[in-house]
Amino acid sequence: MTRRDIPNLISIARILLVAPIVWLMAREQYGQALMLFAVAGISDGLDGFLAKHYGWQSRLGSILDPLADKLLLVCTFVTLAWQGILPVWLAVLVVLRDVVIVVGGVTYHFRIQPIAMADPTYISKANTALQIALVLAAVLDKGLISLPEGLLQALIWLTAASTLASGIAYVLVWGRKAAERVNGR
Repeated sequence: MTRRDIPNLISIARILLVAPIVWLMAREQYGQALMLFAVAGISDGLDGFLAKHYGWQSRLGSILDPLADKLLLVCTFVTLAWQGILPVWLAVLVVLRDVVIVVGGVTYHFRIQPIAMADPTYISKANTALQIALVLAAVLDKGLISLPEGLLQALIWLTAASTLASGIAYVLVWGRKAAERVNGR
């Protein structure tokens, strides 16, 4: 194990935090869940910073980091929807977007051309930030402080729009790449 492995270990730790976060949320221990979610959020920024700043990027890291994000967000969205805190349709949208992206990426990788490194789009990064903000706001509103009326609804609709936009963007970008590759361009 070397220093280059630190970002990957941080991503693995974030994956391991998913179960306790969901468990705490299911038990309505929102303060503790929020603390662990904050640790997970900080770790997301930290592993990316270390990988880029020190040149510790790796193929494994390009898979682990978004996988950790997807697991954390999908599981928290499903839990919050199950509890009636977030709308079920939004959790379904978040899950479907990620399923489409993963299935599309795997299909492209094995049928068209291997993908060397996963490269998130700007809209996808914005979507992840909005999804994280919505989970934080929902948990804060439920367990710790009462948010201004309308803020949670605004975040729900912004997150829905960005989730849809980023899903469509991935389909268009990777569909175009696949068509160009198949047609020999």
